[in-house]
Amino acid sequence: MSSATEGTAAQSPSATLRPGTVTFLFTDIEGSTRLLQELGPERYGTVLDAHRRLIGSACDAEDGRVFGSEGDALFMAYDSAVRAVAGAAHAQRALSSYDWPDGRDVRVRMAAHTGEPIPTADGNYVGLDLHRVARLLSAGHGGQVLVSETTRALVENSLRDDLSLRDLGEHRLKDLSRPERIWQLVIQGLPSEFEALRSLDAVRNNLPTQLTSFIGRRREVAEAGRLLAANRLLTLTGPGGTGKTRLSLQVAAEVADQFRDGVFFVPLEPISDPALVPSTIAATLGVQDSSNRPALDRLLDHLKDRQVLLVLDNFEQVVGGAPAVGEILRASPGSKAIVTSRAPLRVSGEQEFAVPPLGLPPSASAGVEALTQYEGVTLFIERAIAVRSDFQVTNANAPAVAMICSRLDGLPLAIELAAARIRLLPPEAILERLEHRLSLPGGVVARDLPARQQTLRGAIAWSHDLLDEAGKRLYARCGVFVGGFGLTEAELICGPAEELGIDVLDGLASLADQSLLRQDDVGGQPRFRMLETIREFALEQLASSGEETEIRRRHAEAYLALVRGAEPELLGKDQTRWLDVLEREHDNIRAALTWASESGEVEMAVAIASSFWRFWHMRGHLGEGASRMASLMDLTRDSDDPELRFRMLTTMGGVVYWQGELPTAATYYDGALAIARELGDRKRLADALYNAAFPYFVSSADLPRAGEYAAEGLALFRELGDEAGIAKALWAVANVHRLRAEYQSAIPVLEEAADRFRRLGDQFNLAWSLHTLGLVYFHLDDMATAARYWRESLETFAAARDVSGIAMGFDNHASIASRAGDHIRALRLAAASSALTSASGAGLRSVINAMEGRGAQLEAVPPQEAERAVAEGQALTIDQAIAYALEGTWPERLAAPVPEPG
Repeated sequence: MSSATEGTAAQSPSATLRPGTVTFLFTDIEGSTRLLQELGPERYGTVLDAHRRLIGSACDAEDGRVFGSEGDALFMAYDSAVRAVAGAAHAQRALSSYDWPDGRDVRVRMAAHTGEPIPTADGNYVGLDLHRVARLLSAGHGGQVLVSETTRALVENSLRDDLSLRDLGEHRLKDLSRPERIWQLVIQGLPSEFEALRSLDAVRNNLPTQLTSFIGRRREVAEAGRLLAANRLLTLTGPGGTGKTRLSLQVAAEVADQFRDGVFFVPLEPISDPALVPSTIAATLGVQDSSNRPALDRLLDHLKDRQVLLVLDNFEQVVGGAPAVGEILRASPGSKAIVTSRAPLRVSGEQEFAVPPLGLPPSASAGVEALTQYEGVTLFIERAIAVRSDFQVTNANAPAVAMICSRLDGLPLAIELAAARIRLLPPEAILERLEHRLSLPGGVVARDLPARQQTLRGAIAWSHDLLDEAGKRLYARCGVFVGGFGLTEAELICGPAEELGIDVLDGLASLADQSLLRQDDVGGQPRFRMLETIREFALEQLASSGEETEIRRRHAEAYLALVRGAEPELLGKDQTRWLDVLEREHDNIRAALTWASESGEVEMAVAIASSFWRFWHMRGHLGEGASRMASLMDLTRDSDDPELRFRMLTTMGGVVYWQGELPTAATYYDGALAIARELGDRKRLADALYNAAFPYFVSSADLPRAGEYAAEGLALFRELGDEAGIAKALWAVANVHRLRAEYQSAIPVLEEAADRFRRLGDQFNLAWSLHTLGLVYFHLDDMATAARYWRESLETFAAARDVSGIAMGFDNHASIASRAGDHIRALRLAAASSALTSASGAGLRSVINAMEGRGAQLEAVPPQEAERAVAEGQALTIDQAIAYALEGTWPERLAAPVPEPG
């Protein structure tokens, strides 16, 4: 495609471009490379000439102007949106009726979009509107005319009778923008049915939406795509600020349709431990680490038959995890990886691609038209327009813009930082400041750093130096956050205003204006984040300020307060919201726990972990939780503080219990129980008795002991008048009855427990009591009642995204299907449960299933059908599997078809 894809269109000598509202019509030939190969250069040239003549004639007929071309692509501009659409219809009819050589069917795709491009002094166009129409064109098919929402609004009520518009819905284009509504021009008498648009929506992906357009890099995108086609591991290298991440995302978007099972962006900047690389990748794919087997092994099993593209970003800080990438690719022959790193991984099969700076003009003395064809200059212009809409590049200021980009060595981040200053300074003043600050020897940069990185650090330092003292103090303190932060956290940790010398919100807005901070909207509330390079600089400022220990302490205390406040809510009616909050703040909580552990703040570390462990369990991070707790156990092993040891043993018991390591859990819980008896706190003792009962009755290892613990705990809770404790202890007592096959005795106790949980709003324990009621009725052969309880239990688990409970719910519904003789359905659900168990690390599910004698009856299904059913179940997303399980409630719809994966 042409330079129009970069936000600038090259003017043909005869074109006269006008300012104001313009409707662009872009066209190109579908399969032009194939046509060239089949026809040869001479006959293809004849086709190309005829194509240009037909489209040019149609354009002239509707008062349009062909202002540019490249290869088989034509770029037209119209003063009237209605005439532009009519010109597209005119051209498609002419192309359709033309007698092409050898009876060839030459199909041309077209796209129309209306905007207000910025004219340059010598008549060129720049602006995002050219970029938008080029991307719109890339989503279409030969013979199809796509129309943007902007153009649709202008023409809908003025179309000729033989034209109409069809709504194709919202789509993300391959420039990673937000979804846009796209329309198709339906031309009477011509084909109107086409394949699905070539948009990102066609392939499963989590590529992040970008708020700014992708400028330039056509050669790099093409070269990276070529290298990726020939290799399975492509590493984009270069110093911070070269645009490695943005380039990797664009390459991934361009090739997304080549990966059947999706494209996944995995940001690694929040982690520093190479051992967390497999679990971080797995979490992104929905296959988090498991304690029963290493996270890497689970990931290898998940990917072995899949075709995915992994985009692993910021690998340099976890380069020790590189061998895991090699193992993943060896185990999954259909998959590939793009890695961004400041250094190559040095693993077998790696293809390195050093990301160059943006293209720069060899001389700043050229005219504006020549200068604006270079990527670095185009990026500056686009970003400058974004902060000051009336900015124009002219023959007078173009040399200064070109010199700015050259001084910054074409580094995208540095150019964006400089362009942000257009709000306050003209290009000439920006250039003067750059020359006086960044080029001076003895600056803030280290001399042993690469020159380009020195320039980038200088650009950041320069932006930092433009802040007042209060702004600098706030900027440094914001560096303590990992993965973003909200206003409340910023005020707690970076404030108060009296100390800072500025209102925190005003200060954050100022940092965002300086491009030192980025602001997003999360649930209607502002959330801020820093690019990692900028955050590194902020941390340097924090370290040199003498405030680092205090600010990191505030950070840890703030997130300790968060997890403590969330802890009692994780079981209640508002559990989903609180779990989501903790998910969003997971990286900050990790950082707080790490700092507390490494700084000798052991009590704080234990307090964070003991309040946070239920999140690890419910959201599928048990492997990480176990690793964290093992490290804390080493730190607290010699402690003589009984309170501290009680919390540690209780938390460790909970983690390993849900991992299914019941003998180990019993050891920890019994240790906590012994301390509780020593301390003499009846509430603590009642809780310890309740916990200690579970490893013994779940495994049926010692039902008498489990019964004694549960009964003693229930008595204590009743003495204390602890309604929540009474409900839990009743559930424990009922479980002992169930495992003794005393089903009629278990039912009233379970029903009382469930009623109490409902009144208390305890959703977590309600869901598990309903699960247990379902088990009892299943053993009594009352399938309808069992299914009713199991349905409500799964719905409750699903609302909280409690992955361990959801997996158990799938097994429950598999049992119903199996009892009904629908073994295919049972196999699918059991496979979905197994996949989710691997993702959550909740090995307790396997223990319970073994006790219940569960297992799909493979012998009742032909091997090929069984293999297919298992594969279908494993391929379901968690939402698809939930819907599939719930639509099969006994007995009406047990044989409902499995939804298509994807």
